[in-house]
Amino acid sequence: MAIQLGDSLPNVTVYNTSAEAVSLAQLVQNKPAVLLFFPAAHTRVCEKELCTFRDGLAEYNQLGVEVYGLSVDTPWTLGAYARALGLAFPLLSDYNREATRAFGLEISLRGLPGFSQRAAYVVDATGRIAWAWVAEVPAQEPPYEEVVAAVKALSV
Repeated sequence: MAIQLGDSLPNVTVYNTSAEAVSLAQLVQNKPAVLLFFPAAHTRVCEKELCTFRDGLAEYNQLGVEVYGLSVDTPWTLGAYARALGLAFPLLSDYNREATRAFGLEISLRGLPGFSQRAAYVVDATGRIAWAWVAEVPAQEPPYEEVVAAVKALSV
């Protein structure tokens, strides 16, 4: 069953760009976060999305919120991608697809299985889903202003 508003983050394993296993739930423990699932590194819409969050990162930092990008790419691919885009927030590999499946986001792209649908989640400091958006199609960008509004609503 897919993650719903109010649900706790699942205890799934993802990998940082050094290929070290980390618990997604523990990673965002005690601090609000934005989780950005994206289908694949080195694609046009994913690049635009991540660069938009990169360019707005100061506002998220000011609000005390961590931003994380997640895809099923390998940790090394994501490390190179983060460096190429100059990202100052972590990209996490869901190569084992635990998070993608727990969130109910697994899709096929052009006949290739195992990708993550584009989605954005705002997680509160207790580890609960406070806001969620899932793209209708992979090429759809997130509603950037709505993400910021959801983050700001956490402190109200």
